[in-house]
Amino acid sequence: MGLNFMEHILILTHDPDGTRDWWVENLGFRSGDHPEFGFPVHWLYIGDQDVVHIGKANHSDHQNEYLRPGDDNAAAEAEANGGSGRIDHVCFNCSGIEEFANRLDSNGIKYNERQAHDQSLYQLFFMEPINGIKVELNFSAEEAQKAGRSAARTAADAAQ
Repeated sequence: MGLNFMEHILILTHDPDGTRDWWVENLGFRSGDHPEFGFPVHWLYIGDQDVVHIGKANHSDHQNEYLRPGDDNAAAEAEANGGSGRIDHVCFNCSGIEEFANRLDSNGIKYNERQAHDQSLYQLFFMEPINGIKVELNFSAEEAQKAGRSAARTAADAAQ
């Protein structure tokens, strides 16, 4: 038994179209084909892999039943606590830090930069505003250094 890779995340939201548009416009995902589930969804792709699925929260009884986990007690407890569980953030491995930073800057997205505990990993963190999801983009520290990025730099600093 072993994990191979993350297949996808599902975001259930009050604004599926706005959520799709935000992820496409700000992170460069491609909206693409998906199977017919009997309820509306958007699938967003990195290359040929669908990685972000988006649906309307509580769209229908059919959708809720389709998405129900096997354990009714755990599902009821999770719902009582505000959902299916808390996800702190989603993370994507990336390249092209300057292109991402320029896109975020031009779209007015505030972000923080940091070097992960002196590792060879450089990160951009920001919030997706429609659903309050924290997003982490990971780059090689070598790429960030070559681009002149500084972990003390934030979007506000870049605007100056």
